Amino acid sequence: MDKDRSAEITIGGQIYEMLLTTKATKEIAKRYGGLSNLGEKLMKSENFEMALDEIIWLITLLANQSVLVHNLLNSAEKRELLTQDMVELLTSPLELADYKNSIMEAMLKGTKRNVESEDESSKNVSVG
Repeated sequence: MDKDRSAEITIGGQIYEMLLTTKATKEIAKRYGGLSNLGEKLMKSENFEMALDEIIWLITLLANQSVLVHNLLNSAEKRELLTQDMVELLTSPLELADYKNSIMEAMLKGTKRNVESEDESSKNVSVG
C-alpha cells in the first residue's frame, strides 16, 4: 500500500492501512454532507456512545478501503472486510482515541496536494 496515502493501525493483531479513496469520500459525503462537515460532526456528537459509533464507522470505512484495493488487485488472495462489530470487539476505547489521530492522518494524506515549484533559473532566462 502507498504509505504516502495511508495511515497504519492494528486491530486484533492485524495491520490495516487506513486509506481515503474517492469511494470513501463519497460515503463520508453521504453521511456528513462532505469532508469539511466531518470534524464538526465528530466534535458535536450528542453523547459518548454516538461519538464512539462515528469513530468506529470511520475506522471501518477507511481500513476497508485498503482491503478492497487489495482484493481488487489480488483476486486469488482476498482478505476479509472488517465489520463495525469486529472493530468494536477487537479494540478498546483507549485505542479508539489513538486511532482518531490515524483517521486524521489518513484524511490529510488523502486530500493533500503535491505542489511542485518551477525552477527559478528557467523562468529568469533572458532572450536577447
